[in-house]
Amino acid sequence: MTALVLVLVCLPLSGTVAALTGARARDCGYAAVAGAVGAFVLAVADLVRVTRSGSFTTVGGFVYVDELSAFFLFTVALVVLLSSLAAAAYLQVEEQRRALTPFQIRLFFVFFGLFATLMLASLSTGNLGMLFVLIEASTLSSAALVGLEAKSASLEAAWKYVIISSLGVTVALVGTLFIFYSATGLNLTSNLGLTWPYLYAHAAQLSHSSLRLGFLLAVVGYGTKVGLAPMHTWLPDAHSEAPSPASAMLSAALLNTGMYAIIRFLALARVGLGPTYPQNVMLVFGFLSVVIGVLFMVRRGNVKRLFAYSSVEHMGIIAIALGFGGTLGLYGALLHTLTHAVGKTVLFLTSGDVVLSQHTREAAQVRGLLTSQPVTGAVLLLGSLAILGSPPFGLFLSELTIVRAGFATGSWALPAALLVLLVIAFIAFARTTTGMALGEPTPATAPYQGATKVLAALPLLAGMTVLLLLGLWIPSGLDTAILTSIGAVT
Repeated sequence: MTALVLVLVCLPLSGTVAALTGARARDCGYAAVAGAVGAFVLAVADLVRVTRSGSFTTVGGFVYVDELSAFFLFTVALVVLLSSLAAAAYLQVEEQRRALTPFQIRLFFVFFGLFATLMLASLSTGNLGMLFVLIEASTLSSAALVGLEAKSASLEAAWKYVIISSLGVTVALVGTLFIFYSATGLNLTSNLGLTWPYLYAHAAQLSHSSLRLGFLLAVVGYGTKVGLAPMHTWLPDAHSEAPSPASAMLSAALLNTGMYAIIRFLALARVGLGPTYPQNVMLVFGFLSVVIGVLFMVRRGNVKRLFAYSSVEHMGIIAIALGFGGTLGLYGALLHTLTHAVGKTVLFLTSGDVVLSQHTREAAQVRGLLTSQPVTGAVLLLGSLAILGSPPFGLFLSELTIVRAGFATGSWALPAALLVLLVIAFIAFARTTTGMALGEPTPATAPYQGATKVLAALPLLAGMTVLLLLGLWIPSGLDTAILTSIGAVT
């Protein structure tokens, strides 16, 4: 089992190796796709095995996979696969247009694979110190993708991303140290004092004051990676300036990795402090994020920034679900993690097609995509409805479950407020994307030809199919995986 996890984590480096050997964009892209396919297959196998047989740990807890981490490994591996397919087509076009130099293309694939591997590795460790190291390393690797175009705006976004995210993760490190300090009375070795399964098993014996502060700092620190307000300020710039396949990875994989870390600390705090304090913390940050995301979505402008603020909103929704708690709240949070990841991947990849064909990121300058680019326009329109929680797509079920969890707490005010915010988000977001899809088409060029056209359409159609299936039917295996993931942290 250890070998399976190690291979799973390392497979995305296939594109990195191809780039380091000097391969062209086409070969690097195909290598990245091959690695992503292998990683996804192993992630599915890992999820099935752990769901049936339970967690496993080795190397003193440095390698640890339980039901929760297996679920997140599956989610992130799916995003990596969809993004790799799109990157293989996107970078070929950028190479043909000479928009990026051969060095920039190789740099993209080097850090794209490294970024994916570091995220998968962070989900495969039970050591909270190693979790910090891997998430910080993912920041540095993904910063190169944000600043890849080497324009003033992209370089500024990359620096802002590095500074704010590194500061946030440093705060998370301080929170981790307070958690370690809270366990000093347990007479554990230094390694066990940072190993999540042991801490969780002894959470009721942890020092309350240190645990309380450690949890709050961890939420603030890793919340910076997640994009929870008010620590979200790096996110719109980074998502809007990175190449679209990298934006999909940032929004649908990196944010989920940060949320995974928060869930680990939340589980410790719930057992050690009781549910009230940690759930209230999540509700505060969750509602603040939804409000900020919705307010900025009202503004029209850069379409990728619109999608970025939608990510802030949806991370807030997941935080609210964790705050509502209970089986319904946790089920809704995990289901929403998966559905949002797929939906936002589709939208960011669609934005890449729009940028290549329309040569602009401004929504007001794009019209009639359904006429000029039928596949892209249809996916943009349907993907927008999906991400806004419209039936029959998967986000409708996850958001409905979260609202039900809110009413199940016995309070109507908070779930009612969430419903109002979701209605405002629907109007603001749909106003922009429907305007891009409908109307008289603006002049456009066909970015893809031949095989690359099929390659570019494949992740869009596959993602929309997944969203539709999850809205109509949740497979029993996935349902079991989510329920066992809940059991791992309750």
